[in-house]
This record gives sequence, structure tokens and C-alpha cells, in this order.
Amino acid sequence: MIIAIDGPAASGKGTLARRLAAHYGLRHLDTGLTFRAVAAALLARGLPLGDEDVAVATARNLDLSRLDRDVLSAHEIGEAASRIAVLPALREELVHLQRAFAEEDPGAVLDGRDIGTVVCPGAQVKLYATASPEVRARRRTQELQSKGKDAEFADVLSDLVRRDARDAGRAVAPLRQADDAHLLDTSEMDIEAAFKAAVDIVDSVRAG
Repeated sequence: MIIAIDGPAASGKGTLARRLAAHYGLRHLDTGLTFRAVAAALLARGLPLGDEDVAVATARNLDLSRLDRDVLSAHEIGEAASRIAVLPALREELVHLQRAFAEEDPGAVLDGRDIGTVVCPGAQVKLYATASPEVRARRRTQELQSKGKDAEFADVLSDLVRRDARDAGRAVAPLRQADDAHLLDTSEMDIEAAFKAAVDIVDSVRAG
């Protein structure tokens, strides 16, 4: 079984994906980390972010089992990842890796921006997790502050709005809800309620 979860930044899709993977005994891949891993490798080696051939070669050496979320969550890595994410050949290479991961037994839960539309359009279950920008910004601010990082709500909100526009407006694989995806608006839900709603959707789809 393949479960595809898409949604904007800080929509809770990553937490949902990890919980669903554990619940159903599936593997999990945060596809955003694949872009961050390439960006981190380029930065570490002092290589240019705009060189498509170098980025693709770096992607081919990725080990998807060794993506360190904590290390890759650094702000400068995220900014670099956004810059390389527009490179068509790199996206194509990473989609190939992500799709191969999803198709291995017993299946997987993938979360990102274009899983249901590009990476795994044939996924058995597609979810589109979202919440209002204000709710997402509040969650992200609390998350950052809990890790001892300086974070102001207004700054986080403006950053999220900017990322939303960039993700939805890019020419290649823009963020959008797949036609057959189930909308999961978590604005009024805590993680437990969102998880239960997601499980209900998955179980109903599996039951046919």
C-alpha cells in the first residue's frame, strides 16, 4: 500500500505521515528531506547550487535510509533546498528515487508537495493536509521555540506565506491537491484528531 500525503509547509503532514507509517507497518519518506540532503551536500563541498549536473550527480549518491531530520532542518539548508528544487533534471532524478522507495514491499507513506500528483499518482490513498496560514505559523513558531530557537510569529507567518506562493506558483510540479485526494483541514484539530481522521479515511478506502 502506498499512502501519499501532500500539503503546504507546517500543515502537519510530516507528523501524520510518520504516525500512519507506524500504524500500518509501512516505511516512511519525507521527500522534502531528499532536496535538503542534496542541498546540504552541495553546501558542505562548496559547490554551486545552480549547477544542475552537479546536483543530479549528488542526488544519485543519496542514501534514503540515512536522512537526518535534525541536521537537515537548519534554516540555511532549507533556503538552499528551495533554490535547487526548481532544477528540472534534479527533480526528475529525485522523483525516480522517491518512486522506487514507494514501490518496495510492503509499501510506504510519502509526504511532500507533489506526491499524489507527480511521484505516486497511482497511490491507493491520497491525503491533502492543510490548515490556515495563521494556525500553521503558530504551530511552527511553537515547534521552533520548543527547540530553543528564536522565532517570532510574524516572521514565521510571512515566511510561510512566501513559501506557499512559491510552491503553488512554480512551473514544475506546483503544490496542488490531487483530484482524487481527500482533504484534511487540521486548522481545528490537534494531532490526535487529525491522525484519527486520517486513519478513518485510509481504512474506508482499503475497505472499498
